[in-house]
Amino acid sequence: MHVAIIGVGYVGLVSGACFADLGHSVRCVDRDAGRIAALRAGRMPIYEPHLEALVARNVAAGRLGFGTDLAEAVRDAEVIFIAVGTPARRGDGHADLAHVFACAHEIAGALTGYAVIVTKSTVPVGTGDRVEHILRSLRPQAPFAVVSNPEFLREGAAIADFKTPDRIVIGTADERARAVMHNLYRPLEPGTRILFTGRRSAELVKYAANAFLALKIGFINEMADLCEQADADIHDVAHGIGLDRRIGARFLQAGPGFGGSCFPKDIQALIKSAQDLGAPARIVETVAAANEQRKRRMARRLIQACGGSVRGLTIGVLGLTFKPNTDDMRESPALTIITALLDEGAEVRAFDPEGMAQARALMPEITYVASAEAVAEGAHALALITEWDAFRDLDLPRLRGRMAGDVLVDYRNLIAPEAAAEAGFHHIGIGCRPARPAAPAQIARVRGSRRGARIDSELAASPA
Repeated sequence: MHVAIIGVGYVGLVSGACFADLGHSVRCVDRDAGRIAALRAGRMPIYEPHLEALVARNVAAGRLGFGTDLAEAVRDAEVIFIAVGTPARRGDGHADLAHVFACAHEIAGALTGYAVIVTKSTVPVGTGDRVEHILRSLRPQAPFAVVSNPEFLREGAAIADFKTPDRIVIGTADERARAVMHNLYRPLEPGTRILFTGRRSAELVKYAANAFLALKIGFINEMADLCEQADADIHDVAHGIGLDRRIGARFLQAGPGFGGSCFPKDIQALIKSAQDLGAPARIVETVAAANEQRKRRMARRLIQACGGSVRGLTIGVLGLTFKPNTDDMRESPALTIITALLDEGAEVRAFDPEGMAQARALMPEITYVASAEAVAEGAHALALITEWDAFRDLDLPRLRGRMAGDVLVDYRNLIAPEAAAEAGFHHIGIGCRPARPAAPAQIARVRGSRRGARIDSELAASPA
């Protein structure tokens, strides 16, 4: 089949490469000429495991191409995907649909025959109706159908999610469009469940799914706080409830709060849509507020571990992106935690396997280094914020030997507390009892400005 994809951001690029790998002829278009030139040269605008090889293979096979001419891409397309960004609108939290509607106007002027126009972007309920209205008003006689086909791609595992999805949701009441979409996804059968719904239901599925997953994260984080006060262990609690098949074990890992390109903005968009429709989503509103509060509290956790002040101290940060296997910094808990540390007068040194280029644009005032060992050099405390696999096998005694202090705040419970204590760390996890070394180290505190002034002669013992 001939497929056009408008937008070569995360969703558009991954979807386009995967559709091409299924054997379809795919043309991806974007207004950003620089991004298109980079893709033609084989350079990816995002980091996603295996994406570069997938794109190269399908470009070489002639199934995948990139351009800036929307009319050319749409001319012979049987299926046209709108995969542009829908960020939170500045000021009110509603999804900004300007790019989606602009695409609808351009598509209307380029249609030459029957096509199925698909909103792949995450959009509020009712958006498909508005897209269809635009197309009908501009091309009243043109044959087309507007379909909702939300994406469920996890950053870091997007290609596997596309090829072996839990489900494919297609929202349409049009039988011809249904047949076209079924044919498009046929290479994934058997073994893939295709769920046909109404268009509005399909639009809502995406938001409802993300809100529910965010709710699970928010819930287990609150249980982690309770565990710390009750002298219980969140690992045991999460395992115990996760064995219930009605609940399941996924998204029950306590941490510093959720971030990324989807959950925060999608939750806000759902909240606004619910309010507009007169059915406020109070539980979702609470989850969103609790998550923002949690990120701010997580910085206080590290500050308290350093005796109540980090002024003049060097804090090493391991992991910057909102999750591993991506370079995405959007709404990362690291942004909130590091900003609070800087505001309190700390020096911050950081390393992330893929996210430092993105982070530099957002936090130019911190120091970026090339390894975990360099992060530890002279640091009074370490904060492990992103659970990259590279951090699972850290040489803990080597890191501790390079440090000026002994504090390790493990925001992802990635390090075994016993191993950390044996290496001489005062290990502080989430929802579990702190593990202390046999002989707490002492910290020479630097008083004065953020960049450091004089070194006080007093030594502050590691906090009890």
